[in-house]
Amino acid sequence: MSTFTWKVNNLDRTLSDGRVNTVHYTVDARSDDEVYSSGAYGSIGLEGDVVTPYADLTEEIVVGWVKAALGEDKVTEVQAALDAQLTEQTTPTVGSGKPWS
Repeated sequence: MSTFTWKVNNLDRTLSDGRVNTVHYTVDARSDDEVYSSGAYGSIGLEGDVVTPYADLTEEIVVGWVKAALGEDKVTEVQAALDAQLTEQTTPTVGSGKPWS
């Protein structure tokens, strides 16, 4: 099982009303033994009214918005892709190089 950490890198907002319209986020994955890691970056536009004032936003709130906007299937897909990358690092199935120096 891998550990996934969703973080907010930046928010784009309208200055007149503080409405956040785009979230730039990362997802970091670590193997259970914390030897291997992988990551993904994304941006997502938000629709609808923001009920939380900009100054009162927390990373937890915004990550919740990102996951809701992506939907459960996409969140699972992102995490599965990162998990597959960790598995490939742990037990590689491909290699490169040459047999001579």
